[in-house]
Parts: sequence; C-alpha cells; structure tokens
Amino acid sequence: MELRQLKYFVKAAELLNFSEAAKVLCITQSTLSQQIRQLEQEMNVQLFQRNSHVVALTEIGEILLPQAQHTLHAAETCFDRIHDLQQLLLGTLNIGVTFTFSPILTETLLTFMKQYPHVKLNIYYKPMAELMELLEHREVDFVLAFKPSKRHEGIESHVLFDNHLAVIVHENHPLAQKKKVTLEELEGHDIALPAKGLQARNAFDKVLSQYFTHFRIRIELNEVNILLKLIKQSNLVTILSEATIHNEQGVKAIPLDVLENEMEGCVHMLKNVYRKRAAQVFIQMLSESNAIRERARNW
Repeated sequence: MELRQLKYFVKAAELLNFSEAAKVLCITQSTLSQQIRQLEQEMNVQLFQRNSHVVALTEIGEILLPQAQHTLHAAETCFDRIHDLQQLLLGTLNIGVTFTFSPILTETLLTFMKQYPHVKLNIYYKPMAELMELLEHREVDFVLAFKPSKRHEGIESHVLFDNHLAVIVHENHPLAQKKKVTLEELEGHDIALPAKGLQARNAFDKVLSQYFTHFRIRIELNEVNILLKLIKQSNLVTILSEATIHNEQGVKAIPLDVLENEMEGCVHMLKNVYRKRAAQVFIQMLSESNAIRERARNW
C-alpha cells in the first residue's frame, strides 16, 4: 500500500466521480482506476460499487475512508515538520482573514515578509463560515476572525484583542461628536449595513433581537471597503467593528450603547495538529504589532 494510492482513493471517495477525481489529481482516469484496482487487490477487498452511471462506496470503502484521511493528514504533518527543520522557514503560509481584520493585518504582513523573504504568503479574504471550512480541510494554517457565535469542534480560538460594535460615520456627521450612540438615536438616520453572514452584521442582529426598534435600512452589501466609501461620501450610518476603520481616514467610530456588543478578535487553529514555525512566528508578530496594541488601549 502506498500513500499515493490512498490519496487517489480518498479523492475518488470524496467526489464519487472518477473522471472529476482524475482531473483534480492531474492524472488520467485510467491511471486512477488502475491504482485503486491495485489497492483493492492488495487488500483483497472491493472499495467501490461501479456501473455505467453511479459510483458508490462499499461498506469496506466507507470504513477505510476516514482511516485513509487520517493517514494522509499524519503524513502531511510529518513532511511539514521535516520541511521546517531542514528549510528554516522556507515554504508557504496560508492565512484566512475576514474582511474586518484586513486593516490591522498590513503592518504584520510587511514586517514578516521583510524578515522571512523566502516564505510565500497566501492570504484568503472570505466570510468566517467559509474560512472555518477551509481551516477544517487544512487549506489554511490559521484564521484571523472574531470569536464565532457557535462552537466549532476541533478548532480552538485564542483572543488577540477585545473589540466592540461601533457606529461608523464620516467625521463631520452629527453623531461624530457623541461619546456613545443608543439604538433610539440611530432610528432617525439612514442606515447602510454589512450583508447578513458577515460577522459585524451577525453581532448586530444578535443585539437587535433583544430590542424593539425600527431602522431606515437603505442598503446592505458584502463589501466593507465600498461600504466605508459610502459612509465617507454621505450621511449614511453603518455598524461595524471598531477595528474595521484602523488607519482609515475621514470616518469615526462611536461606541454603540448596548449590552453584550463585544467582538473578541481571535486567531483560530485546529486542535492537536502540528503548527508550522512560520505560523507561530507570524501570530507572535501580530500579537505584538502596533495595530493590536492600539486595540487594547482603545478598549
């Protein structure tokens, strides 16, 4: 039995389509079929039920799949350890980031690239739900996002900074001079909200579930940069994490005067897996960055 054969089996079992699996693996379908046939012969079992229309796992195939996935993950961990030791941080670091974290990440990115020029960084900006799925499938090494509302099995979260929901307006807006803004005060203004699914919106909806309020919601969108441009050029009001406007000119964040509006900034990692030295160094740099320290001072 070879790791290559297990890799082929896992991909075919996940997709249940030999043609698609071969494309993903960059091999021919005949090669894939041959390798899986050899694996079946070596184990003296049948792993797939095949006909001209359907591919399905046999009972033995269903039992083998999680074991094969675990074996491949263990092999990847072994290779990562050896690679780090031999190459001294040469390699690739994959980081998942929610849109809100973008402003506070720049400083650390520049510092890390300067100190470790041989490490390639792949940054994925996506909503948190998608990032957690990438993390669970080991497609990113860690995720930078706020603390999720629901627990994810197999993932641990470490708090980087405390943060809160805030009312975001342009610097000359009538609300800009207030120390805090209540929900009642928001009722008299046109509101632009981040789209449902984004963390700030989820947190705001959770707050609203406890109050009876009516807002003039004029627009919802899933692009935070465009949302901030609208705020700068109009009297619209939005609700975002205060960290969203780090180093952003022309706008101001005023604390939202409600209970339980905390949004803890966290780094999320898989439990009980090997962590690349590059990931450890990057997270340490981020925790010591001016952007994170500023968040701690502000709140």
